[in-house]
Amino acid sequence: MPQALELVVTAPIVSFRNPLYAGLQVGLPCPPPSTVGGLLAAAAGGWDRVPEHTRFAMAFRAAGSGTDLETYHPLGSPGVSTNVTIKDRDFLALTTLTVWLAEDIDFWERVVRRPVWPLKLGRSQDLVAARACRVELAAGPGEQGYGIVPDGLAQATGTRMRLTTAVALDRSRTRWNGYRYAALGARGWIDTGLATASGQAVALLPPVHPAQLAAAS
Repeated sequence: MPQALELVVTAPIVSFRNPLYAGLQVGLPCPPPSTVGGLLAAAAGGWDRVPEHTRFAMAFRAAGSGTDLETYHPLGSPGVSTNVTIKDRDFLALTTLTVWLAEDIDFWERVVRRPVWPLKLGRSQDLVAARACRVELAAGPGEQGYGIVPDGLAQATGTRMRLTTAVALDRSRTRWNGYRYAALGARGWIDTGLATASGQAVALLPPVHPAQLAAAS
């Protein structure tokens, strides 16, 4: 049976702004792959230490959600003042993110246990706790559950979303891909070729390293 490193990340509060809505604080129901990639890069000490082929599968679950108020600082041109304002912010509470890494297991096990930089998910102030262990994967179909899976995957259900997969280091380019996610869990089974011992389908997502953007140009 193939092995994987299972990384479980928990946080009391997280928030993921949808960048498709300019000037609005619209929240996403799950983290984009690029956000999870950023967490892994923080553990490693920067993208230059992350293997360029890095891929992972992930599942996400929140026990609750809500809306609060947040101070918003708009960006302006140099020398031009902007007005600070208060906006609604969507947030998710008591969250659990599970990530499966099937390659470079020794490397990821080492950096997750002793991360170089603090681990955060979403906003810079949302610190998380993380633990990792090796698990055995079985070949065959599994339950979609709370998995975030590619949109083109046969029999996948849930909300169809356009999420950021990779972002250039200078933020000049972004790769978007289609994904599906069911915030309340999807009961259907999908065949990704791999599943955990508990029956969770493991759907590997596209590579998240910024270098992939340069390679595609």
